[in-house]
Amino acid sequence: MATVTVPDEVKEAMKDIKHKIVVLSGKGGVGKTTVSTNLAMVFAKKGLKAGILDVDIYVPNVPKLLGMQGQHPVAEENKIQPIIGPLGVKVMSMGFLLKQADDAVAWRGPLVARAINQFLADVSWGELDILVVDLPPGTGDEILSILQSIPDVSGVVIVSTPQEVAVLDARRAIQLVTKMHVPIIGIIENMAEFVCPKCGEAHTIFGEGAAREAADTYSIEHLGTLPLDPRVITLSDEGTPFVVQEPESKVAKDFESIVERISAKVGM
Repeated sequence: MATVTVPDEVKEAMKDIKHKIVVLSGKGGVGKTTVSTNLAMVFAKKGLKAGILDVDIYVPNVPKLLGMQGQHPVAEENKIQPIIGPLGVKVMSMGFLLKQADDAVAWRGPLVARAINQFLADVSWGELDILVVDLPPGTGDEILSILQSIPDVSGVVIVSTPQEVAVLDARRAIQLVTKMHVPIIGIIENMAEFVCPKCGEAHTIFGEGAAREAADTYSIEHLGTLPLDPRVITLSDEGTPFVVQEPESKVAKDFESIVERISAKVGM
């Protein structure tokens, strides 16, 4: 695959970000954005300067999940200032630029590419220990453009459910990232099991084992599993990061374990 030179303005804008972690899924609906936002919150809870860049241009849901809808960034000295979210996390998203939260972004490829470049080059991130970049689902042009445009990516985190079709798409994402010579940190298996709140019995609704098998096949790390907890959905709809609201829950502890593994892989 041809090498693409990262523009100087992008390098300058992101030079003070120590680690850039890209979160990717082969298909939609696997909880990628929920995972991205909660990972960033855990990094912030550890005392790190964290940021989230939501480059899902068509479906920018990060503001909704963080309770930041209706806010709009300002420009200072020709630079866009990210909006400060929970725990002091810096956030930038296409969702902040829409008049209404449910406005559709009906753009063709060149406009999308231009918007992505602007997010990378024109946002004043300042000094950050970690920037979590939430990508659109799939393996299309936007994914190629973003991965080629971010300088010194620390690595990619793949999110999948245990469902066979989701893992199949995750395998495609792994192959794409590998072809682009971008390091893969590992795979997170989301919605791995549902624990009945009445009887306590665990149910593997979407199957089991496929994500770990994919990790073994491609010699990448299985970073951990996250259960299907209805409270995550409820709090996300309310705009409250789950790991902040329920820090002693199993889900929060699982996120913390995953962050520890990610930190070890990238040398944080």
